[in-house]
Amino acid sequence: MQDYQEPPFNPVPPVVWAVLLPIIAVEVVLSLGASGLAGGPQAIGWRQWALQTFALSPQMLDEMIARGSWTSDYVKRLVTYLFFHASFVHALFVAIFTLALGKMVAEVFRPWAFLAIFFGAGIAGALVYSVVPGLEVWLIGGYPAAYGLIGAFTFLIWARLRSTGDNSARAFMLIGTLLGLQLLFGMLFGGAPDWIADLAGFAAGFGLSFLLVPGGPQQVLARLRRR
Repeated sequence: MQDYQEPPFNPVPPVVWAVLLPIIAVEVVLSLGASGLAGGPQAIGWRQWALQTFALSPQMLDEMIARGSWTSDYVKRLVTYLFFHASFVHALFVAIFTLALGKMVAEVFRPWAFLAIFFGAGIAGALVYSVVPGLEVWLIGGYPAAYGLIGAFTFLIWARLRSTGDNSARAFMLIGTLLGLQLLFGMLFGGAPDWIADLAGFAAGFGLSFLLVPGGPQQVLARLRRR
């Protein structure tokens, strides 16, 4: 007999909502302000103010190294830039990636490990973006953290394929396709070189997963050695 108590959709783990809801809330406020539906005339400039206050300039790291000291303003931007976006469409796609990949990752990893992957990937993306010479475009948006979740999902597929003796390179088809499309759109329509931060976020998510997967790296190695 069919279980009518079963929800029509698989529930999303609370830890995913913990990072997704701030992204949605911030974008709702900025979009309402830009459309003139909230905040009055001055609200039209809220998104520009958010960019200046929370986005990451790649020159900030060079300036701090030159001064020999870190500033709290730069340190906070390693995280805050993830929750502010350049447009509604930008935020929408980040939210979709975070929801879809986050659900699958959070169903395997413990909540604290999920947060470590999300924020670890975001911070890694920001740092790598900051050390690449010649970049001037500010970094904003949650794609590096979302790509970190893609890295964690790729790790799960990679580990499963390795354990069954299948071609583990198939696990990287998703990231290869996404980066290929991103580079193609960049060449056709122009755009910021933020794919550098995205790729760094993916690498961080994949690497952190090896350490944070339930059972730890020892269990993963043991499974691979049994093949």
